[in-house]
Amino acid sequence: MQLNLKNPLVFFDLETTGVNLVKDRIVEISFVKVSPNGKEESKTRRINPGIPIPAESTAIHGITDADVKDCPSFKEIAKSLAAQIEGCDLAGFNSNRFDIPMLAEEFLRAGVDIDLSRRKFIDVQTIFHKMEQRTLAAAYKFYCGKDLENAHSAAADTQATYEVLMAQLDRYPSLKNDMAFLSQFSGYNNNVDFAGRMIYNDKGEEVINFGKHKGKLVTDVLRDDPAYYDWIMRGEFTLNTKQMLTKIKLRAFHAK
Repeated sequence: MQLNLKNPLVFFDLETTGVNLVKDRIVEISFVKVSPNGKEESKTRRINPGIPIPAESTAIHGITDADVKDCPSFKEIAKSLAAQIEGCDLAGFNSNRFDIPMLAEEFLRAGVDIDLSRRKFIDVQTIFHKMEQRTLAAAYKFYCGKDLENAHSAAADTQATYEVLMAQLDRYPSLKNDMAFLSQFSGYNNNVDFAGRMIYNDKGEEVINFGKHKGKLVTDVLRDDPAYYDWIMRGEFTLNTKQMLTKIKLRAFHAK
């Protein structure tokens, strides 16, 4: 089967120093870029995160400080990476909850303006969990009939994710070979920011999704609790969360 694509689709996977979107950094990125004509291009880059890689993270992906000491920083490759994924939709395994938010943070730290919100996101893990409830290795075995060698290697996980999606489309007639459908089907939420601190309600309005103001309109909170914006800006929230809150604040100001 060939994917029915209107835009190129980039399957990607990240290995990182940890799972904290604010504090942790990428140490490896691997992607397979599939063009509408079926052409495939793959690439893997090691990245110096600028911080030590914890032993518990190395135990998962096998990448040490020594492995990346001579590698470029994310900032050094950010512009070329942004160019490679320009105009592409994105797919991964647990990507909506982790890889997409982490990638967005790294681009913001590097000062590279790339609007990921315009892309379609296809999370193969979500499709898998809705259909079968397993892990990537089990998904690969279940759908592709093969054992996943070198699990937690970005390159192996990326290729496996690509093959799993193809097999899912073959297996389930109800899954449309359409990226807009798959993006909607594999989405868990209606986030305003990638971390889900703000979400859209059923009227399309932004509301706070945590803490004392949970469920309140963002514009109402910014109006009634002016100190809230400064608290977010000074706090350990993702750069993307701060960016989206600032956009809402500026929009409300100009609407006056």
